[in-house]
Amino acid sequence: MNQVQGLTEYIRRSRYREGLGLPKKVTEEYRMLAQGEYNRNYLFLHPVTGKKLILRVNFGSQMHLENQIEYEYKALELLKGSGRTPKPLYVDGTKEHIPYGIMVMEYLPGHALDYERELYYGADCLADIHSVPIAGDHSLIVPENPLRAVLEECEEMFLKYEESDPGDREKKKKIRRLLKKGWERADSLESPIYRCCINTELNSTNFLINGEKGENYLIDWEKPLYGDPAQDLGHFLAPTTTFWKTDVILEKEQMENFMEVYLEKAAGRFDTKGLKERTRAYIPVTCLRGITWCAMAWVEYQKPDKEIFNESTARKLEAYLSHGFLNRIGKIVD
Repeated sequence: MNQVQGLTEYIRRSRYREGLGLPKKVTEEYRMLAQGEYNRNYLFLHPVTGKKLILRVNFGSQMHLENQIEYEYKALELLKGSGRTPKPLYVDGTKEHIPYGIMVMEYLPGHALDYERELYYGADCLADIHSVPIAGDHSLIVPENPLRAVLEECEEMFLKYEESDPGDREKKKKIRRLLKKGWERADSLESPIYRCCINTELNSTNFLINGEKGENYLIDWEKPLYGDPAQDLGHFLAPTTTFWKTDVILEKEQMENFMEVYLEKAAGRFDTKGLKERTRAYIPVTCLRGITWCAMAWVEYQKPDKEIFNESTARKLEAYLSHGFLNRIGKIVD
């Protein structure tokens, strides 16, 4: 617990302990489970209920939100009925007693999705999540033009690489050419006929798979939006997503089969007209988002004082920014 300044003291606070029904004295043990670029997760056993819980510590926001942890919490509240996401139990985004956002949610079992053997479990999971009706008074961000919003995000991220001294000059030119191609697609889609809570970050490790007889889940709701389900599907299938935690890039036939399974699961639950075509439109723009995020993150990884440094992420950043991978993405964007 001493890896995060002030956390040992925070878990002793009455608001935290009463909010979770914990005894006054700290007897539970917190073990670091996983960490990403903006969050660190600890696993602990509730001494009264005996249930495994996750304490999530938030260090920053990809969406530049002041209330990042509360935004995540509210999204999970909206999705409780899906049965596919962790139930949120506690949130503190005040940063009064610790300089980080804090959330506690239920622990869900499972292993990361295997694209070769378990691809269709992802379709099941997403169909259930996308089918959850969202009331009009929700707190989710609603992009007016989703493709343009993604491209604007790409520009913001790429700027950090484009203006950096360590950034490779030829790679800067290559990514700039890709973005130019992307902008030609910015207004190619009409407003979606159906919107729902979408995750927007669907790499394999954000799925927890327990097989055909078990429950399968989607965790890590760092960047949810009220948007087109095609945006999620495009992100799930894009090579910049599948390659991130694995070495897999899906074949066209695999993508088509995935879409058929998803459409079958979603049938009659919401309007899926034109969903395949819209998904295809999101894949190249999603690839640009993946490349520009990696470019931004690469700059951050050059800083000696970076708070969270992940060796596997550092290796993947180099792979994504290699000329070979950029050329492969260029064929998709063209």
